[in-house]
Amino acid sequence: MQHSFERRLLWLVRLTLVGTLFTAVVMMVGAWTRLVDAGLGCPDWPGCYGRLLVPDSDHASLRHPDVPLEPFKAWVEMVHRYIASLLGLVVLSVVALGWPLRKHVHYPWRLSLALLVVILLQGAFGAFTVTLKLWPQVVTLHLMGGLSVLLLFLWLHLRLRHISQGRSTQPRKGNGWWALAGFVLVIQLALGGWVSSNYAGIACQGFPTCNTQWWPEMDFSEGFHLTQTVGPNYLHGQLHADARTAIQVAHRLGALILGIALFMLWWRYRVRQEVSKYLLIVLGLYGVQAAIGIANVILWLPLWLALLHTAGAIGLSLGLVWAWWHWRYGESVPVSVNMGKPVMT
Repeated sequence: MQHSFERRLLWLVRLTLVGTLFTAVVMMVGAWTRLVDAGLGCPDWPGCYGRLLVPDSDHASLRHPDVPLEPFKAWVEMVHRYIASLLGLVVLSVVALGWPLRKHVHYPWRLSLALLVVILLQGAFGAFTVTLKLWPQVVTLHLMGGLSVLLLFLWLHLRLRHISQGRSTQPRKGNGWWALAGFVLVIQLALGGWVSSNYAGIACQGFPTCNTQWWPEMDFSEGFHLTQTVGPNYLHGQLHADARTAIQVAHRLGALILGIALFMLWWRYRVRQEVSKYLLIVLGLYGVQAAIGIANVILWLPLWLALLHTAGAIGLSLGLVWAWWHWRYGESVPVSVNMGKPVMT
């Protein structure tokens, strides 16, 4: 019985690691789909012009005569749907494999169910992204949903690995420093999604100024009007220039605040060996991500660099959660400020 438990647990550790990596791949393909304007490559859902495979032009014109078929964009969109569906199967496999272990005292069954609920919601957001014609609110929620699946997979993997190694470290309680950094990161990620969904990535020319001004003409009320009309096609955006400028400037300010919050978090725990090195990595990831963001503005958002910016957001999110894990479950080992060596307590 014990051997069966350990073997099943080992498979779950492996499967959740695969799920974490595969979620990152799905998110990158989703970003590519959006950046090549293929989000509406298929005007219906779940099929493409009523087919599970991209049809020929004759069938497409009969099904949706008002939406001409562009084969490349249609295939990009469908590939994204195919691999997203495979990710859903991975989540179902995790839940099914964990079902016999659900009553084990340490098994994170509720976390598995949370992952299942979020992936189902993510599938619904994917459908609404198409049927609501890239409505920015849904597109942003779709991005945040993908990040939620990613981080739930990572946390579940870490929990299962912890159990499989026979560790019984009591988790530390959270505090305001971690909550602050996490909250600011979530807001900044949402702002990044709002920039992307409203096509405001190059609303500002130049850096650190915006359109040669430190505080340009902006329309925040329109830029963050969350009750935009449902119905228009939001491909390439519907907002005027001042509204997009407001979104871009808000994203820049959010990046600055995030940097301050992450530095404060590292400073608070700089003498804790079990977490300080991971927070230094997070700060390094933040620096790289900020540099990529600046380069995107200066170079006018080339496709490869925009994809790299998405990868940076994924890496920064994973890094902060990884650091939080080591603080919550790592052994308490302070570092001597004078000697720089561990001091046993």
